[in-house]
Amino acid sequence: MKEQEVVFCSIRELGRMLRTRQITPTRLAEIFLHRLETLGPRYNAVVTVTRERALQQAQRAEAELAAGHDRGPLHGIPYGAKDLLATSGGIPTTWGAAPFREQTFDYDATVIRKLEEAGAVLVAKLAMVELAGGMGYRQPHASFTGPGINPWHQKAWTGGSSSGSGAAVAAGLVPFALGSETWGSIMSPAAYCGVTGLRPTYGRVSRYGAMALCWTLDKLGPLCLTADDCGLVLQAIAGPDPRDPSAVERPYRYALEETASRRYRFGVPSGCLEGVEEAVKANFERSLAVLESLGTVEEVTLPDFPYEAVTRTILNAEAASAFEDLITSGRIAELTAPEDRYSSYARLTILARDYLRALRIRGLLARAIDELLVHYDALVTPTRPTVAPPLGREFRSIAAGTGRDLIGAIGNGAGLPGVSVPNGFGENGLPTGLHLVGRAWEENRLLSIAHAYQQVTDWHTRHPPDLTAPPAP
Repeated sequence: MKEQEVVFCSIRELGRMLRTRQITPTRLAEIFLHRLETLGPRYNAVVTVTRERALQQAQRAEAELAAGHDRGPLHGIPYGAKDLLATSGGIPTTWGAAPFREQTFDYDATVIRKLEEAGAVLVAKLAMVELAGGMGYRQPHASFTGPGINPWHQKAWTGGSSSGSGAAVAAGLVPFALGSETWGSIMSPAAYCGVTGLRPTYGRVSRYGAMALCWTLDKLGPLCLTADDCGLVLQAIAGPDPRDPSAVERPYRYALEETASRRYRFGVPSGCLEGVEEAVKANFERSLAVLESLGTVEEVTLPDFPYEAVTRTILNAEAASAFEDLITSGRIAELTAPEDRYSSYARLTILARDYLRALRIRGLLARAIDELLVHYDALVTPTRPTVAPPLGREFRSIAAGTGRDLIGAIGNGAGLPGVSVPNGFGENGLPTGLHLVGRAWEENRLLSIAHAYQQVTDWHTRHPPDLTAPPAP
């Protein structure tokens, strides 16, 4: 089977090919390894190609499937992991940061172990913004691997901090990838790269073996081609873990709801289109018309809380604690982005009373948002107010009033699940995204809505042009 016949296929489509023996797991892994090695550098998307481990896992999957031992929908499917997830076997885990570029661990993160148990094949560790953006970067060049280059436009950014994960899925370098989100790090690359991203409920997925940025905000989740793919991956990685006390003892089984038999209620936060680019606004309004075929859409007023200030205070305080040794040792000066070398010192001065006040207010706002969401199946906004910014321009500027993300602050501050799906294109042919946020633990409802949306739209089936890899030697 040729490369073009498997690239940009869904997980279920690849699974059918494997089980009908149209292609073997080893051949599938070789195709994506070749694309990672030849196309990955074009997008600064890859830190390490894990060729040896991938072929061992693929050969094991091939033997197991041939013997009738089927581990499930991910068996034999290649994937990439954001390079903040520990991997054994001498494979580096760099956290996207120059001071840690030689760092290795002798164990696998829980999500890596669970995916191996599901039969998935790790083909690459993917690039990311240094320290997951925790030092307050303001422009795309904040990684020792270079800025994430968008497969849709060579002079545009991928979004961060899961930059390599977004680019790798969009460019067909992997069928799916793992990312992480503390505030926007899955949603932004999903929107900018035109793929589907899922931020699970806080506590749904173990973070053991993942770099800690902010203990009470960090979450791990997938970036995929479709919402259905995201559900299949979440089923494999979700669940409790004695090594991560935040991972909740709450069973999860992926199942799509029968959307034809029910009507959903969607709430559109008032003011969510302020400062939004015209193309993003037009695509969002067109998306609302699609959602109206699934239920009702109405404007909603959010409870009055300082969402962004609360979430930002918690993030900054916990990040300063997580990287205190790096900061106080002076090795913070080895980071790539100039602003990352000094901004962290200010975070060390955050007062305990301010941090504790932010935690108390977060409890109140989480309760208020949950009371609101009792009446809605999802809050709906544009994922990002603009298309991906140019590589040479700052995307966050307090002075200019840019970089605001109210729904991101709410979703992450309250630990709520979110899904971003492609919903059109804007300036320079760059993708835009539709963001759905739901109640805690209701990933299946969000995925059902996103799947229904993708059943009647084709944005998720559109892919960047000129992505053919050079012939394999």
